[in-house]
Amino acid sequence: MKKDLPENIVEDVSIAIVLERESPGEKVWHVYLINEKMTPIQNVMVSSKGYGVKDGKDVKTSILRHFIGDIDSGDYARIEAIDEQVFGLTNEYWLSYYVNGTIYDKKYIFLPESIIDENLTKIPVLNKPGVLIGGNN
Repeated sequence: MKKDLPENIVEDVSIAIVLERESPGEKVWHVYLINEKMTPIQNVMVSSKGYGVKDGKDVKTSILRHFIGDIDSGDYARIEAIDEQVFGLTNEYWLSYYVNGTIYDKKYIFLPESIIDENLTKIPVLNKPGVLIGGNN
């Protein structure tokens, strides 16, 4: 059955964890979806969760589901705020969307400790520092 399904490959769509602002006592981070396609994407849905080991114990965060709607070509949408305390966990974002009536989906996984100052780059469209997965970079 699965072999009969078309292979719909996700391209030119990124998820970025972005440093919004920083003060001496706090950093504010948000997760964004960036559509780098030449076409809009419709009915965008993202599920997020974190999991891993912290202080020697297995930890799982709640699964959050976000309906984003439509994102125009070259545009972005904020998915959620993210706390620095979960950067030591695996943070997983499962994206699904439609283009011209065809569904696409993909998992984006930020590994533990991958969101660190040394990995920050300038995120396209947002022009802010962050860590990016996917897209055409």
